[in-house]
Amino acid sequence: MKKTITLLLFIISLNSFSQEIKFGKVSKEEINEKVHPLDSTANAAYLYKYRRTYYSYNENEGFIVNTEVHERIKIYTKEGLEYANKAISYYKPEKGDREKVTGIKGYTFNLDNNGKVVKQKLSNKQVFDEKKSKYRSYKKVAMPAVTVGSVIDLKYEIRSPYHTNIEDVAFQLAIPVKKYFTKIQIPEYYVFRKNSRGYYHIQAKESFSNNSINSNQKTRTGGVLTPGSTTFNTTRLSYRTVDNSFKATNVPALKDNEPFVSDIDNYRGGISYELSSIQFPNSMPKYYNTTWEDVSKTIYKSSGFGGELKKTNYFKKDFPVVLENASTDLEKLTVIFEYVKSKVKWNSYPGKYTDLGVKKAYKEGIGNVADINLMLTAMLREAGLNANPVLVSSKNNGTPLFPTKDGFNYVISIVEFSDNSYILLDATERYSTPNVLPVRALNWNGRKISKDGNSSWIKLTPTKPAVLDQKLYAKITPENTIEGLQKTTFKNLYAFNYRSKNNKLEEDVVVTNLEEKYNIEVDEFKILNDETLGKPVSRTIKFTKDDLIEEINGKLYINPLLYLAETENPFKSEERKFPVDFVTPWLDKNLVNITIPEGYKVEFLPETLAIGLPDNLGVFKFIVKQAGNKINVQSITQFNNALIVPEYYPTLKKFYGSLVAKQAEKIILVKE
Repeated sequence: MKKTITLLLFIISLNSFSQEIKFGKVSKEEINEKVHPLDSTANAAYLYKYRRTYYSYNENEGFIVNTEVHERIKIYTKEGLEYANKAISYYKPEKGDREKVTGIKGYTFNLDNNGKVVKQKLSNKQVFDEKKSKYRSYKKVAMPAVTVGSVIDLKYEIRSPYHTNIEDVAFQLAIPVKKYFTKIQIPEYYVFRKNSRGYYHIQAKESFSNNSINSNQKTRTGGVLTPGSTTFNTTRLSYRTVDNSFKATNVPALKDNEPFVSDIDNYRGGISYELSSIQFPNSMPKYYNTTWEDVSKTIYKSSGFGGELKKTNYFKKDFPVVLENASTDLEKLTVIFEYVKSKVKWNSYPGKYTDLGVKKAYKEGIGNVADINLMLTAMLREAGLNANPVLVSSKNNGTPLFPTKDGFNYVISIVEFSDNSYILLDATERYSTPNVLPVRALNWNGRKISKDGNSSWIKLTPTKPAVLDQKLYAKITPENTIEGLQKTTFKNLYAFNYRSKNNKLEEDVVVTNLEEKYNIEVDEFKILNDETLGKPVSRTIKFTKDDLIEEINGKLYINPLLYLAETENPFKSEERKFPVDFVTPWLDKNLVNITIPEGYKVEFLPETLAIGLPDNLGVFKFIVKQAGNKINVQSITQFNNALIVPEYYPTLKKFYGSLVAKQAEKIILVKE
């Protein structure tokens, strides 16, 4: 009896929670609110965020997944005006079943000069379609008459024929949520695993409700020579739905401005639904992906994955020429890798399954990630190398913590050698090199799948640090202007990033970007090895800069690193519940040589500082010395781990604070 009363009270509270928010009706208090009461930094807030996902059935389509959404947003600042535009993403492939976005309705509420609520309706002209890719589109909604202080009310529904997929439930967003309610209703025939993500949780309240399906059957009696009749019978099938409700008030924001985060959505609280099994009446259950081995084997058995690896005839006639001058395994790996990069261009689509198929991609010279890297793997195997595909979750796809097929959306290649070393390859990028993957693929661990379908984890983080080595030689003119020469070397991931960003630009654009970054005037510019992938990129500039020296009472104050100093601690939050992601171990070396101008001598040099992080995570060294009329400055910052776990965040913040403070200290020169 007690349980029944508790359940009844819970249902009543849920109903009252949802009913007190009426679409299209807002209060003056909501419009008058100037700042969020619990987060004065919020540019906007959800006054109400509602979602209901449920299944419906018809005989032509079977089960359909319906998602109703109601969002009410308050705009506090000019920056918050971005929330006046909504992009509703939905699946709309060029062929096959499509999702539909229906029932879009919206209002913008403001106060006129007399304090009266003015309500403006969203028109059809302010809703339009935009193609995102060959698979997905947006319904773009531009709310009318939005200004600072407006309240926006928007509702819509998405109908999906993909009954085995339920969109992730997001508890936490970039702006705070005052009232939150989500209800997911699933027929008993479907069993989903609920996998939590992020650091903010809302406990699900589970209940059950009854539903039914009506099936119409037509029966015809009689024959060709005898009169007959048609009768219609309706069969009613009752079933139970499992209802999960998530209710909360004052959900805090997890903002977008945190530094060194691969994808902040990975750390916002929420739940993903992963199909575990399906069992319809009078049929055997079908189970899905309960272990990582199951996931890997399911993907491997797909015709768009394992089937593509077995195809080799399409490249065999070209293969002897490709391997003509290659004898060692490393030479074979290199020439095949470069050949695939030059033969097939990436179409910017990820994917663990092929799009065009390796044969067509090879012929047409374009393909998605799987087209290219499965082709690469097949060629490496054909050359006798121990090559296998590696499933990856790209940075913006999150980190798969639980066995899930959807957790992987990318594939690369691995070649293993007899000494247990290995090389990772991604042929989608022109400037990638062995063991230097694009940033999007550097997401913790990948899942290697061998020829027998078995799988194991492979670390994706680079073992070699990205190195930035800068040498700067400077002299001070009588006008207190700095004239200098800067030589910069980029190695490993830094070299890849430099080439990817700058090689497509004209030299004058590269120079202009450099001048704007450092506020300098570049007099000469030279770049070496920008197209020679086996060597570090080398850049040399001659420059002048006139705002680096401060003269006070005849003394010259100079920053030891000139314009190379870190001027701001990037870590401002008091605490951090998710890792700092540098993507790669890295080493920044700055060597500055300053010639003391005639008639001056050194009055003060910053003291040497050497500090380290625990567990050999990183180190900072700063040394300033005088040698004759030269001042030599050495600053080294090194991180040995790509990922710094949250436990070390307070120490890391303090470490960077000391680094910035030390680099801000001035050299003081006085007249002799």
